[in-house]
Amino acid sequence: MKISDRVLRIQPSLTLAVSAKAAKLRAQGIDVIAFGVGEPDFDTPQYIKDAAVSAMAKGVSKYTAVSGTAELRSAAAKEINAAHGTSLAAENVIVSVGAKHSLYNLFQAMLDDGDEVIVPSPCWVSYPEMVQIAGGKAVILETSAASGYQLDHAALAAAVTPRTRAICINSPCNPTGAVYTAESMQAIGKVLDAHPHVMLITDDIYRRLVYGDTQWQSLAKLRPDLADRIIFIDGVSKSYAMTGWRIGFCAGPKALVQAMDTLQGQSTTNPSAIAQAAALAAITGPQAAVEEMRVEFDRRRQRMVTLLRAIPGITLAEPEGAFYCFPDVSHYLNIQGATNIITTDVQLAEWILEVGRVAVVPGSGFLAPGFLRLSYATSMDNIEKGVERMAEALATLRQNH
Repeated sequence: MKISDRVLRIQPSLTLAVSAKAAKLRAQGIDVIAFGVGEPDFDTPQYIKDAAVSAMAKGVSKYTAVSGTAELRSAAAKEINAAHGTSLAAENVIVSVGAKHSLYNLFQAMLDDGDEVIVPSPCWVSYPEMVQIAGGKAVILETSAASGYQLDHAALAAAVTPRTRAICINSPCNPTGAVYTAESMQAIGKVLDAHPHVMLITDDIYRRLVYGDTQWQSLAKLRPDLADRIIFIDGVSKSYAMTGWRIGFCAGPKALVQAMDTLQGQSTTNPSAIAQAAALAAITGPQAAVEEMRVEFDRRRQRMVTLLRAIPGITLAEPEGAFYCFPDVSHYLNIQGATNIITTDVQLAEWILEVGRVAVVPGSGFLAPGFLRLSYATSMDNIEKGVERMAEALATLRQNH
């Protein structure tokens, strides 16, 4: 059977592949500690689950408007306005099947063949692939651990062409945990000033998970005059431990939201009505659970950073947000393993899974070869045991160096 060229050009998600492999080993009775999955290990807060049960009891089981219920769109607009200092209305918002779906619909609605989107790297695995599916080209802008993965104005400006439609940022960042400074945001603002045809897409799914003295920055707050050129992606998955409920938001110009509504109407139609009721309760209800999770993530973050930095040869820029560590493991490449020379981070991740029984995600999937991504959205016990196992596996390689 013939498979379309469009699909054959897409790379499978390494994060999902690692999670699937770890799950398969566990099903075989093998003790595997998984640092691959990008979701909180906490249960969805009870008040949110109660709202879903109540909605079902009231007969909430029919289609909603394609873009989501009026109540949820209004609440999402209010939430985004509070974060960014904007004045968006319900008609500026579309609710989709997760923030990932919001991004997919966005790129489909705004890109023509050959249009470009600037994506700072390391980046989430799906940005370049979704741009390509839409016929566009992801222009990768490399950032470095040495700079804290911040943006350089000159490099960003040099990446803009007449075909550039948008700059796509993610702060806090998956996979690095970096949070863009006000200076990085101002650099984006200067580029938007110089190129009126360019928009900013800001993926804020981790914005409530920021640690220490770090302050999350919004370009819309820093530069209110540019607010109408910013497209906001948000949702409930990470902050409320609702990854499986699949509710995300996109907010932006009405014409763009209407185009996404047309596209969504011919694909998924509305997201689950019950999940929408739960999401409404999440963002309008008590927020104590969000802070409790953030505090616990911070505790785990500090521990994982300490343990990883204690491994000889590993360097790590401290993550300031989200729930990932992204260590540089290039010291362990081009080293003899049991049966072959390990030359790539993909092979190294396979080695760590095989020998250490620890699942990590290769940095190559995030356009950062020589790195590994570890999620600390797991128990402290798993963090300590898992990093210890990883260190022991790497020590075996050192002996063969």
